[in-house]
Amino acid sequence: MKNPRDIIKRPIITERTSDLMANKKYVFEVELRANKTEIKQAIEAIFKVKVTNVNTLRMPAKPKRQGRHSGYTSEWKKAIVSLSPESKELEFFETV
Repeated sequence: MKNPRDIIKRPIITERTSDLMANKKYVFEVELRANKTEIKQAIEAIFKVKVTNVNTLRMPAKPKRQGRHSGYTSEWKKAIVSLSPESKELEFFETV
């Protein structure tokens, strides 16, 4: 198995994801090649919680311009992780 901290890159904290936290759903940016099983095992290993469901989305590259130079942003993967009702909330998100 890969190192769990290589699979989970960073949490995504926005107004929309803050509303999901009330239902024990947390959003992370994850490795592009990681599958749902690897994401689930990584979250359980890092935060010591029980994961019930993982939904993933591939965010496509978007065209961007800087003056006359054009290019694309990077493609990335987003994971929405649902925790079991008896799991504790993630300490990382308590200050938000």
